[in-house]
Amino acid sequence: MIRIKRILLVFTAIVLVLPSFLVNAASNEDAKISYKDEVVYATLSPTGDQQEIYVVNNFDVTKAGTVVDYGTYASLKNLTNLSELEQTDNTVQFSAPEGKFYYQGNMNEEPLPWDVDITYSLDGKEIAPDELLGKDGHLKIQLNTSANEQVDSVFHQNYLLQISLTLDPTIYSNIEAPDATVANAGKDKQITYTVMPEKEGNLSLEADVVDFELKAIDISAVPSSMSIDSPDTGEMTGDMQSLSDATAEINDGVADLKDGVAGLNDGVASLRDGSAEYKNGISKIDESSTGLVNASKSINDGLTSMSNSVSGNSEQMDLSGLKELQEGLTKLANGLVQTADGLDQLKENYAASYSALDQAMTAIPNHEISKKQLDALYSIIEADDAANKEVVNQLIETYTAARTAKGTYSNVKEAFAAVDPTLTEVSGSVREISNNLSSMATELSSSLENMDISDSFTQLQEGLAALSSNYKEFHTGLISYTDGVGQLSNTYSDLHAGTAELAGGTNELEDGVSELHNGTTKLKDSTSELPDQLQEEIDDMISDFENTDFEPVSFVSPDNNEKINTVQFVIRTESIEKEEDKETNEEKAEEEKGFWDHLLDLFQ
Repeated sequence: MIRIKRILLVFTAIVLVLPSFLVNAASNEDAKISYKDEVVYATLSPTGDQQEIYVVNNFDVTKAGTVVDYGTYASLKNLTNLSELEQTDNTVQFSAPEGKFYYQGNMNEEPLPWDVDITYSLDGKEIAPDELLGKDGHLKIQLNTSANEQVDSVFHQNYLLQISLTLDPTIYSNIEAPDATVANAGKDKQITYTVMPEKEGNLSLEADVVDFELKAIDISAVPSSMSIDSPDTGEMTGDMQSLSDATAEINDGVADLKDGVAGLNDGVASLRDGSAEYKNGISKIDESSTGLVNASKSINDGLTSMSNSVSGNSEQMDLSGLKELQEGLTKLANGLVQTADGLDQLKENYAASYSALDQAMTAIPNHEISKKQLDALYSIIEADDAANKEVVNQLIETYTAARTAKGTYSNVKEAFAAVDPTLTEVSGSVREISNNLSSMATELSSSLENMDISDSFTQLQEGLAALSSNYKEFHTGLISYTDGVGQLSNTYSDLHAGTAELAGGTNELEDGVSELHNGTTKLKDSTSELPDQLQEEIDDMISDFENTDFEPVSFVSPDNNEKINTVQFVIRTESIEKEEDKETNEEKAEEEKGFWDHLLDLFQ
């Protein structure tokens, strides 16, 4: 029965092949080829060592005739008809009918464009594949790919590798495959990795195994050329434009802040200068207070003495003390006038300083910059861009300090405003005392000139007694006043030190804001074209994947073979299976063979 089937198959083959054979035999002209495809098949050991390699060449023949091809083949096999393939050195010649023509060329140890290295570990210890068969435990497979320096780099630079493992879920569980695509393939799990052109593959898979077996690992390599539609980046570029606009607004705000801080610094500098003058003035007043009190005490003692002296007989009274009293009152009045003049000068300096401070504080912009806007600055700064990160941190610190200073000033503004009227009131009071003392001196002088001792003695006694009593009250008030001036002088030293420190701080603040403005200006400039830059980056990435300018070259003879359409690689490792499973798989493969496969087997 088997013999009859073989005869029928041979007869059928002769009937099908004979017409093309006759056509080829009758044609001695050169054939016309529109293109040629090469499919490179290779077998690797379970550890990645290369074993067998052959190439299936496919020609699209538009006119029957003689075809000349090139390749370093150890043997040839016609996969189209029964015509002979002639080989001389690296040249292959044959007659091909119109249509598709296939032949296989077997090669000896021709290296592939990629080196493949596969290692296996069980429970953390590396193990040989043949020793792993049938074992249980935690498995790790490490598969590495790299460029083979012995082969033209055009394949490594332009080809995409797709590596697939088929795992039986009855053997493998708890599968971990980073960077892989996991899919169901019937009852099995299909684990697929992708290695981009010019990249080295460092792929790993871990799983728990029972009675270990592994089907062949499939590696396919094709040119990385895919059509990618440009994504709609309108919304994204719109967001980028908003970010760019926000950055520009922040830069404008920082510019206003810079101007405001400059005004603040000028105002605080004026305040510091005025404060220094005020401090010097109040110190001088304090220094003269002791003399003023002593002079007043002398006057008080003199009035008391005079009042006591006139309380007796008018004939025994010495009026020379009244003359001294009148002169002392005049000097005291003049001293108080100088004090009032000093207070008025202090008031003018303070008013100018306070006005400068108020203008500077008012000039600070009231811009409300939200945390979201500030955080948006960080999103456009690269992780390692420390300089721009420092600029943004300074921006936030300066903005916060300026807002705090403006708020603090608003809270204490009433206290600053109350100083001017207080100085006016004190100056007025001092002048009023001076006027009173001058009046007293004038009246005393007039009284001495026109006084009739005999008639006015009683009146003089009463006047001196009243004057002495009133002056005691004045002297007590003068002592309180000079004590207050001394306390003010001591306290104001601390206030002036704080004003000087504030001036130094605002000067540093102005320098910092100026530097900050330079940084935000650079940031604005770097983000102004962000939408266009984003689109350019996307276009460049798409062009890298499309690889439209790649022209395929022959694997077997790149210098001689022309009209190459595609070159593909189909690489498979040997499976790690028990013998009975291998036989079963071979039987299944045999059953899946088509008519032509069986036909070709007859002639092998």
